[in-house]
Amino acid sequence: MADHAELLAEMATVGRLTATERLRHAQKRRAQQLKGWAQMEKGDVRGNKAAAASKGNKKAGAKPRKVAFPANVTLLEAAARNDLEEVRELLNTGVSPDLFNEDGLTALHQCCIDDFVDVVRCLLDAGATVNACDSELWTPLHAAATCGHTGLVQLLVQAGANLLAVNADGEHAL
Repeated sequence: MADHAELLAEMATVGRLTATERLRHAQKRRAQQLKGWAQMEKGDVRGNKAAAASKGNKKAGAKPRKVAFPANVTLLEAAARNDLEEVRELLNTGVSPDLFNEDGLTALHQCCIDDFVDVVRCLLDAGATVNACDSELWTPLHAAATCGHTGLVQLLVQAGANLLAVNADGEHAL
């Protein structure tokens, strides 16, 4: 994994990349990070009782801790990547489709911004609240309409989206 100094030195180069190149670079870095975490976890699993005890683990042989993210982070991240299979898997394991981030943004909001129609359908089929409001009172319909995604607007209206919903600026979605 990269250390702080290495990342700082790299910033100037990254700043000169195109948006597509920056995205690829970020994906590569994320893959490296996940690989590093996986290797650390495997090392903990293979370790013996003495190694566990030397790490301060009083219960020799106890299960190692794994990196885990809250369900809302996992769902929103999968939705933002348009990863329909992961979204389905999360929903099938009982993750609520209405989880949100610190700004009140749900996976449905995000997919309406990004025009991810299949994930929107999946979330709605799983019972996502079509009129969920974020911290600025934007609904998924506000997001889809503002971004010009008319197909999603129609889908949301068919699912019961409130055409009269007003955001914090007093604006209707349509």
